[in-house]
Amino acid sequence: MGHSPESEDLGAVIRGARCAARLTQAQLGRECGYSASAISRIESNKLRPDRAAELRIAAALGIPPERLGRSAVPDAPAIATVAISSLSDEEDAVRRRKLLTGTLAIGATGVVGPGPAAAATPQTDRHGLEEILFRLPAAEPVALPRLAEQSATARSLFRSARYNDLGRSLPRLLATAEATRDATAGRQREQACAVLARAYVLASELGSKLHSDAAWAAADRALAAARASGMPVPIGEATRVLAITMRRSGRSSSAVHLLTRQAAELDAVQDRTGAVRTTLLLTAAYSAATGRDRTTALALLDEAREDAERLPEVPGLFTVGTSRAQVDVYRIGVFNALGTPDEGVKVAANLDTDRLPTAERRARAWTDIARMWHALGDGEQTFAALRRVEQEAPQEVRRPALRALTSDLLYGPTRVRGLREFAVRINAVVV
Repeated sequence: MGHSPESEDLGAVIRGARCAARLTQAQLGRECGYSASAISRIESNKLRPDRAAELRIAAALGIPPERLGRSAVPDAPAIATVAISSLSDEEDAVRRRKLLTGTLAIGATGVVGPGPAAAATPQTDRHGLEEILFRLPAAEPVALPRLAEQSATARSLFRSARYNDLGRSLPRLLATAEATRDATAGRQREQACAVLARAYVLASELGSKLHSDAAWAAADRALAAARASGMPVPIGEATRVLAITMRRSGRSSSAVHLLTRQAAELDAVQDRTGAVRTTLLLTAAYSAATGRDRTTALALLDEAREDAERLPEVPGLFTVGTSRAQVDVYRIGVFNALGTPDEGVKVAANLDTDRLPTAERRARAWTDIARMWHALGDGEQTFAALRRVEQEAPQEVRRPALRALTSDLLYGPTRVRGLREFAVRINAVVV
């Protein structure tokens, strides 16, 4: 059934969809070119956005433009999204359960659907994230070398951005790690806990990429297992993914506090703990930037850069490495978050993405560059960067955030050759 402007309150629709998407008013504003106060006025119906702004808001929230009371742009494809309205508590609980069971569905539709319609709605099945976290399959313990091998395989899938394959492997890995931990004692139990922590780190990383609430549960379990291991490197890695979920829920200052406190507990001189410390500082810098704390963000970036230059690059970190190039990628992201993307242009021009060791990290670099050019209003450069994301990691460019960015670019004032075909290919539009 359609919805008219009279049948629903525009501000309430936007507010409900924003809360369902776990975005703060400031975060939504940054996606749409508004301040947090302007979003507040829109949600209280004191300010009515124009048509272009409504399209940007719809794309950022993952709702069709019609839900905001206007028809879609004539002769333009509709954004392929799930309609979200102001939900009752019971309806919202049902939606979240479906999100948990569907967002990381094991199979191609979990990350990359077979077509636009399948990509628009998460598929609910027994292999979803809820089953991964709460209904693990039966598994027998294995020898620790075998468990470490399985963990390394899963890590390789993440680093190469093969998210569908990672989703298929996670239930068995988690179940086997849980069984092995329960069957061991002493030092072997600690080692099994470390592997288990890293498996949950992967689950949280994947959940965060898809904006799934289940990333919280995975990160919490990762940190519990890491602390049980007593090993500083897994503890640092798990702290990082937990802080990312905090930041995504709008708790930027709490994320910075958690990250910097953990970083202070790590030995900056030792290669591995020093490298983990650097990644925590980088994540803290970006978290501070999302809270618009420029002074803290830049200070943390400078500290991370000093560490990266002092220590050799350590290839053994689980999901994120440390290098000067990695610091530069975060610097671009920090400038984007601070609302000064022009400051990142020179950094991007000097960035050698080939120095980043994994497809996932190279795709992340081009994602931040795409966001930089988009904020600067350069559609051609934005599209060129999105194409580089696709070249590095085809599944990465199909993430919800990049589909929304593509849709926004498609409805922007600049006509970019090849963009519509690209949008269809990554399921950003319905044809």
